[in-house]
Amino acid sequence: MTPPARAPGPDLFDRLITGARPDWSAYVDHAFVRGMGDGTLPQDCFRHYLVQDYLFLIHFARAYALAIYKGRDLREMRASLGGLKAILDVEMDLHVGLCAGWGLPAAELEQAAEAKATMAYTRYVLETGLRGDLLDLHVALSPCVIGYAEIGRRLAASPGALDEANPYRAWIAEYAGEPYQEVARSARDNLDRLAADGMTEARFPRLLTIFRQACRLEADFWEMGMTLAA
Repeated sequence: MTPPARAPGPDLFDRLITGARPDWSAYVDHAFVRGMGDGTLPQDCFRHYLVQDYLFLIHFARAYALAIYKGRDLREMRASLGGLKAILDVEMDLHVGLCAGWGLPAAELEQAAEAKATMAYTRYVLETGLRGDLLDLHVALSPCVIGYAEIGRRLAASPGALDEANPYRAWIAEYAGEPYQEVARSARDNLDRLAADGMTEARFPRLLTIFRQACRLEADFWEMGMTLAA
């Protein structure tokens, strides 16, 4: 079924970006991101990031499982199930394949210790979902789920980003590709459905606080990769 057309004007995600512009920009335009785009990111930094991102995805799958539990009806439960399946059935497999290409076998990924930035971000999202409702949880998830699509699309449009010489072209192509772009579009539509049913203007500042913190934790995650932090 084709989703209903989005109403004119900014959607909730656009409003959140506008309200969190400095934090959003620090995340999507981080030096780690720019280094992937032009191929100058040190490869050890990318390998460190890949290992931690694998652990990160495991916890985000748990967050989507929590979202299923938080669903008030079957429609909301199925929407969250789509996100869970996208991680477990698509993104995890793609990530393991990408890691293998960088000499990181699945067994090594499983045994890796979580970095502080990984623990801080994933636990923040889970705690937000536990103490809040479904809209709180999906706002906390949105900088990652939708933000990676924004980053992938932007990098893919930059000169040379998808050239054979760029070692990060596969990562860029994955998140710029239509399958992941559709995941992000579905996440945006789901945010708007939840907001239409559960958001007042008085609540928006609280959602913005959640979004800003998640953006800061995303930037910290890139920084962890840049500095090889444990």
